[in-house]
Amino acid sequence: MKIAVSGKGGVGKTSVAAGLVLLFKNKGKKVIAIDADPDANLAATLGFLTSERPAPISELKKIILERTGEVGSFFKLNPKVDDIPDKFSAKRGNITLIEMGTVKKGGSGCVCPESAFLKALLSHVFLNRDEVVVVDMEAGVEHLGRGTAQSVEKFLIVVEPNNTSLDTAKKIKTLAEGLGIKDISVIGNKIRSAKDKDFIEKNIKDIKIQGHINLDEALLNSRGILPEGSEFIKNLAEVFNGKTNR
Repeated sequence: MKIAVSGKGGVGKTSVAAGLVLLFKNKGKKVIAIDADPDANLAATLGFLTSERPAPISELKKIILERTGEVGSFFKLNPKVDDIPDKFSAKRGNITLIEMGTVKKGGSGCVCPESAFLKALLSHVFLNRDEVVVVDMEAGVEHLGRGTAQSVEKFLIVVEPNNTSLDTAKKIKTLAEGLGIKDISVIGNKIRSAKDKDFIEKNIKDIKIQGHINLDEALLNSRGILPEGSEFIKNLAEVFNGKTNR
């Protein structure tokens, strides 16, 4: 199973990604958890200590330079990356954590050795690894290419009941469809009432709604760590498995 999770900042995207990692881990599956959001919080949400976190891939300057063979403005778009997931990751039980890191962009449409390396790495993990892969994306499809996108089995856009998150979801859907991703759906998060569900459903007409997750007040006191026995995870499991009403 290859899953990408996206959405506007603050909607609970990382909590959903972390929840899916824990759900598959608890089923005995090996999971590669990839934090592809520059505002990297997946490690903390999964309970990794700061000292356990892996080096961000984008900061491996020497390796990136060696592998991309950069000379002036020319560099390889398909560098060797097959050894990177095992060498530059943090492991806890069945979870392998990779942090992509931040690429400084020189302008719109910028392609640089770092971004080419990250895109090649994500493509390798999606296409050539047997583990379950869960990617916490930024609000877009930055690291996905067309070939990679064909391996995305579920593209989940997390929203909350407000116009800005729904507008972002529509933009993300357009980007994802442009790459050929087929299974795109919305998860409503931080739901307080039936009115919240109705608001999302009335304003999201052209995206499949996977389900809704109720606001879990206990998460506010969890110090950023997602508790495995939380109502949030139980609710997410029902939503992901299609057992909740829209």
